[in-house]
Amino acid sequence: MSKAQFDKAVAIVQSLPKEGAIQPSQDDQLYFYKYYKQATVGDVNTSRPGLLDFVGKAKWDAWNSVKGTSTEEAQKLYVEKLLEILKRVNDEESKKFIAEIESA
Repeated sequence: MSKAQFDKAVAIVQSLPKEGAIQPSQDDQLYFYKYYKQATVGDVNTSRPGLLDFVGKAKWDAWNSVKGTSTEEAQKLYVEKLLEILKRVNDEESKKFIAEIESA
């Protein structure tokens, strides 16, 4: 898995329309978040958000759950998850995205 493939996958995930055919679940979104943060920042470097910040806590907990994962492994898992979702949708747009990632 190359850095270019990871960068392309990140660009695709960030560009997905909220109402499009490709709809990552909330769990998928947390998966992308935790491996993106691990790949780009490394281990959690902030304190856990406060009691009423439910979204912040969920994101922090997800990121903290992959503590110790290498940058390369985090990038690989991120790309593999996106490819899995795209192959499941299997429409023309998904096939285009798969080709873009594989050629990066």
